[in-house]
Amino acid sequence: MKTSFLFLLLALAAACSPVRVKSAEQAPGVDFTAYRTYNFMDAAARNEAFYLAPGTGIDELKAAVSRELESRGYRRSEKPDLWVNIGVVTQERVQTRQTNFQDAPRYMGQRNYHWKSEDVVVGRYEEGTATVEVVDAARNERVWQGVASSTLSKDPEKVAQRIDEGIQRMFVKFPVPVRP
Repeated sequence: MKTSFLFLLLALAAACSPVRVKSAEQAPGVDFTAYRTYNFMDAAARNEAFYLAPGTGIDELKAAVSRELESRGYRRSEKPDLWVNIGVVTQERVQTRQTNFQDAPRYMGQRNYHWKSEDVVVGRYEEGTATVEVVDAARNERVWQGVASSTLSKDPEKVAQRIDEGIQRMFVKFPVPVRP
């Protein structure tokens, strides 16, 4: 009974998490045990000034990915077997609610009165999506990809916590398990 309650509690906590893993895909027929080393693709080489700016979360993403890969036995190297490519996209979202009959104005005596339901803007927020691609360095082919998203916070501690949580949840679906 206690274990089922604990499982239910963990499932509810995961369901209420602000981080969503959208996908994790593996290329078919790839032997991940053949790889030993990894490194990150250089963002400056792609001429993306956004990644070089402070506060983008790229450093936190690299640290979280490094932790996950190293816990699976990979080590960082200048001439890696695997390249890790990190992409980040932010998008402004609009939160709405639908009006209901209680929101309708009261009858004012005009015979041509009508009411229809509509969406009302309640708030605006930013959502960030991180994509982690793992590429076979020798063949230059993607062998694994994970995508996670979350609402962005202005609090750097919350951002770092969500990055850690998102990368950890994403790598649960990585084909190599964590080593004891």
